[in-house]
Amino acid sequence: MTDNRFLRAAVEGVVRTPLLVVLIVLVVGVQLATDSFFGWQNIRGILQDSAVIAIVAIPVAMLLIAGYIDLSVGSSLALGGVVASLVMDKGAGQPAVAIVLAIVAGAVVGLVNAVIITVLGLNSFITTLGTLTAVRGVAQLISPTPRNNFGDQFGMLGVGTVAGIPLSVWIAALLLIAAGIFLALTPTGRHVYAVGVNRQAAYLSGVPVRRLPFALFVLSGAMSGFAGTIVAARLNSAPAGQLGAGFELVVLTAVLLGGVALTGGEGTIFGVVVGVLFYGALNNSLVLLGVTTFWQAVASGLALVAAIGLSALTHVVRVRLATARARKLVALAA
Repeated sequence: MTDNRFLRAAVEGVVRTPLLVVLIVLVVGVQLATDSFFGWQNIRGILQDSAVIAIVAIPVAMLLIAGYIDLSVGSSLALGGVVASLVMDKGAGQPAVAIVLAIVAGAVVGLVNAVIITVLGLNSFITTLGTLTAVRGVAQLISPTPRNNFGDQFGMLGVGTVAGIPLSVWIAALLLIAAGIFLALTPTGRHVYAVGVNRQAAYLSGVPVRRLPFALFVLSGAMSGFAGTIVAARLNSAPAGQLGAGFELVVLTAVLLGGVALTGGEGTIFGVVVGVLFYGALNNSLVLLGVTTFWQAVASGLALVAAIGLSALTHVVRVRLATARARKLVALAA
C-alpha cells in the first residue's frame, strides 16, 4: 500500500511538472559533455537572464491561467527601458525616478490593453498583438537613437550583486515567492483560476470577472516596464528597435513549458520557475555545446511547439487521473 502511494505521488508529481525531470537530465548531460555547466560564472549568467524572464512571466502566467494572453510585453519592456534611458542619459537623472517612470509607462500600456479587452470585450490575442507593434513604434519615436552611459548607481540594478548573487535574481526570487503565496493561499488568487476555468460560473459565484483580469493586464505592463529598466541598466544602453525584440515569445515559451495551460485554469508559480530555468539552461547549453546561432533559433522554436504539446498532454493526463480518483471514491462510497 505504501509503495502504491509513493508511486502514485511520484506519478502525480511528474505529471504536474514533467519538465523538472527533463531539466535535470539536460543539466547533468551537458555537464558531463562539457565539464563547464556548473561553473559559478555560467550559473550566474543563466540566473541573470532568467531573472528578467521570470519577472515578466509572473503576470503573463496569471493572465494565461485567467484565460487571457498578453503579447505586448516585449514592446512594453522596450518602452520602459527607453523611458528610463531618457531620464538617466549621461548619468544625469535619479535612478529611482527612472524606475518609477518606466513602471508607469509599462502600466499605461497595460491599462490600454485592459480597457480594450475587459471593458470593450475585444480578443486579448488580437489586441495585444496590435499594441505589440504600436508600442514598439512609440518607443522608437521618442528615442530614435540609443541613449547610453547611465551611471554606476543605475547600473547596479543590472550588474550589482548582494552576497555574490545578482540583484536582479534577488528581486525575481522575492516576486516569485509573493506571486506563489498570492495564487496558492489567497482567495483572490483562487479567483484567478476560477475565471480561467469557467468565467460564467465564476461571475455567478460573485468573482469579479472583469476587474481581476483588468488588474492583471496593468500589472503585466508595469512588470514589463520594470524589466526594461533592468535590461537597460545591464546593457548600459537602450536601443528602442532591439530592446526586448521577440521577448514575448521567450516568456510565452517559458510559461507554457512550466505547465501553464494555454486554455486557462491550470498552472503554478513553481512550474513557471522550472519553465524559466529550463529555457535559460537550454539556451546556455546550446552555446556551451557550440551550436550555431541558426540552430539555436530552430531549437527555441521547437521548444515553443514542445511546450504547447506538453501542456496539452499533461492536461489530458491530469483529467484522467482526476476521473480515476473520482470513480474510486464513488466505488468506495457504494
